[in-house]
Amino acid sequence: MSDLHYDVTGSGPVLLVIPGGAGHPMGLGPFTEHLAPHFTVVTYDPLGLAHGHLGDPVADQAVGDWSEGAHRVLAEVPADGGPAYVFGTSAGGITALDLLARHPDRLRHVIAHEPPCVTLLPDGERLRAELVEQLDAARPAPGTPMAVFLAHVLRPFTAYRPPAALPRLTIAAGTASKDQLLYRTAEFVAEHTGAAFTEFPGGHLGTLEDPAGFADRVRETLLGAG
Repeated sequence: MSDLHYDVTGSGPVLLVIPGGAGHPMGLGPFTEHLAPHFTVVTYDPLGLAHGHLGDPVADQAVGDWSEGAHRVLAEVPADGGPAYVFGTSAGGITALDLLARHPDRLRHVIAHEPPCVTLLPDGERLRAELVEQLDAARPAPGTPMAVFLAHVLRPFTAYRPPAALPRLTIAAGTASKDQLLYRTAEFVAEHTGAAFTEFPGGHLGTLEDPAGFADRVRETLLGAG
């Protein structure tokens, strides 16, 4: 039995969706429903939190483990004979960057939405420490996805630095994120990787705030890229 956890809906070219946080796809249903008429949407759940493993012991996570798991998911999903599209947001955006770095020939185009690669910034180490401290102050109840994110994902993922050049990549930031750390970070990631930069509706949680509008921008960006 496969140890991979994912859901599939829709038809058309494969679009791998990698959620943020601890990888739990909570709330993404309306977003993926708007994409399903255009893509075979494969929603990856790296830790299986939505598939019966919420509350299981979790070790500190590695970006490479998530991206290699995503690569294995793509190997399991019947494709149309071509490479896959990928959309990742937040920690999922970092995973998408690493997946593209490791397996560029497997991917048609990648969107990384507000990947928190804050150490790329000139003052990145200080900003990363402040971000960790700020999010830690939330102190969610143990056993929830946010608690898993804070304890085992936030620190290793925000230390990730993508390669200096990546092909077939768009970096996105939310229109409501302007003047915020992760908008600035997205601009730096785009410059560092040589990627296109664009704005999507909403803020860091745009997939939940405006699922239809956000899905439209994902579709336009991916299909426009070829």
